[in-house]
Amino acid sequence: MTMTETHLHPDTTDAREYNRARRWVEIGDLVISFGFLIALLATGWTNVLSSLATHIGGDHYVLDLFIYITFLSVISKVLGFGLDFYSFRLEHRFNLSNQRLGSWIKDEIKGWVLGLVLATFLAEMVYALIRFSPQYWWIIGWVVFIGLFIFFAQIAPVVLFPLFYKFAPLQNDELKARLVRLGERSGTRVRGVYEWKLSEKSKKANAALTGLGNTRRIILADTLLENYSNDEIEAVLAHELGHHVHSHMVKMIVVQALVTLAGFWAANEVLRYAIDEQRMFQHLADFANLPLLALVASGLSLILMPALNAYSRFTERQADLYCWQCVADVTPYISAMEKLGKQNLSESHPSRLVELLFHSHPPISKRIAAAEAWARNHRPSLAS
Repeated sequence: MTMTETHLHPDTTDAREYNRARRWVEIGDLVISFGFLIALLATGWTNVLSSLATHIGGDHYVLDLFIYITFLSVISKVLGFGLDFYSFRLEHRFNLSNQRLGSWIKDEIKGWVLGLVLATFLAEMVYALIRFSPQYWWIIGWVVFIGLFIFFAQIAPVVLFPLFYKFAPLQNDELKARLVRLGERSGTRVRGVYEWKLSEKSKKANAALTGLGNTRRIILADTLLENYSNDEIEAVLAHELGHHVHSHMVKMIVVQALVTLAGFWAANEVLRYAIDEQRMFQHLADFANLPLLALVASGLSLILMPALNAYSRFTERQADLYCWQCVADVTPYISAMEKLGKQNLSESHPSRLVELLFHSHPPISKRIAAAEAWARNHRPSLAS
């Protein structure tokens, strides 16, 4: 088989406009989120809302905290609804979505309820730890959060994803057998191969190796199955399996653990400064300080985002290399990347600044160029 060297054309006008609009949505969302938290603290509204929650809850701490979080969640959703709806319309404007308005509203409601439940659970846990051990709450909280991170990564494919998408066992036995053998060669025990009914909501294509342990499974979007050859799908999954081979999930947990530890330490220091020096709150367990906790965590994540994106791009390159090594020819990988770029309106030639700040994956143009260079150096007979 002969590999033909491929060069992606410059991004289409639609791809440039779509990605530019998405970036402005991300920036707008950050402005709204940070602005809301800062306004709560600067104006003292957080104390007003906490007092109102305590009045409604009848001075029952757990209930009061839940009511307060509900206040914040509702206000935050209202503030961000305009951008959420714009994002929904944006996908339709560029012909990337099949989702109807009613389905989108249902997903928004489900997402808001799920977010409220998780936020309440995590906040109740944090403030329970603060009340139990004011001195060491942040260390205990860090350990618990890492355990929860692993737990949610394990249950996501069987509990969380099905809340928003439908899945069914893959009916293509030949493709299923190929992918299972591919997983076995990588040392990955796959518990199942599933068709992801993505076309009910989106025209984009995707695939993933999800879950941990007994929940690890391959999911293939039906939009991928309809438009890609078995060789192309195998190449896409080889890349996903490369993440397992290089233990990227374990390494990401370690990275997340370090970031979370820094976040808990910073939150404890900032809270104590706000209480002891600024007299902003009565004590550590005064849940009116929750916006300050969120602001510290969000600020740290924003500051570290370029570094985390850089690490993510590094892991993607490693997974690509594994893919090229375990497939017979890189041509299906290249054609799959080209198709994905076109189908998902990916930005194949972003500016260096945009790549550094926003991209967790290398641009498709660089991935294809790297694949072609690797093939020339390692499989000259294919590159002739």
